[in-house]
Amino acid sequence: MVRVPLTPQERERGRRLGEVLRDARGARSMTSVAAAVDMPVETLRKIESGRVPTPAFFTIAALAAELALPLRELVEACEPVDEQRSRTA
Repeated sequence: MVRVPLTPQERERGRRLGEVLRDARGARSMTSVAAAVDMPVETLRKIESGRVPTPAFFTIAALAAELALPLRELVEACEPVDEQRSRTA
């Protein structure tokens, strides 16, 4: 199967998602968070680094629950910059 290349917007969204998750993880190790949500640490590493810009919803929901991070906050962080500006204007 050939994968369609990611758009610059998709890559940026993945970068922002990873940044929010890293910040929410704080001092906790990547290993402990991955184990708590029953995912390989390499998967979490790829999500946090932006290499998986569109992870499955249930993966993100599990991480958000474990990190006490409201899903709304994740959605807002990953919206295109234009939409973020229009909400604050």
